[in-house]
Amino acid sequence: MVKIDIKETEYTPSLLLDEDKGLIEIKGNSLPENTFEFYKEFIEALEEYFNNPQETTIVNMEIIYFNSSSSKLFFDFFDILVENMDKTDLKVNWIYDEENESMEESGEEFQEDFEELNIQLVQK
Repeated sequence: MVKIDIKETEYTPSLLLDEDKGLIEIKGNSLPENTFEFYKEFIEALEEYFNNPQETTIVNMEIIYFNSSSSKLFFDFFDILVENMDKTDLKVNWIYDEENESMEESGEEFQEDFEELNIQLVQK
């Protein structure tokens, strides 16, 4: 069974991957010192999850702020979603605060870069 539940800190987001619910979430600031090391276990679990995913998989990304190395990691994350989107009914939500224009713009940029994912911008 694949389950990741890492709590949010000032510089790192909460990471949730719940295989039973088909739920993947990244919430908070993403400013870790070593981005790829921080996300390593999460990315490995994500790849394992897609070996036998739920019929529907919901991805919620509620990022407050992220650094450039997190941006690269998010590209890798979305690439994994694209590679596996034929295995599950994939729903991707980019959730942003109405006062956070930079995260709205980031969501729009990811929409353009990953058109096949049909990323939904969700204002909270």
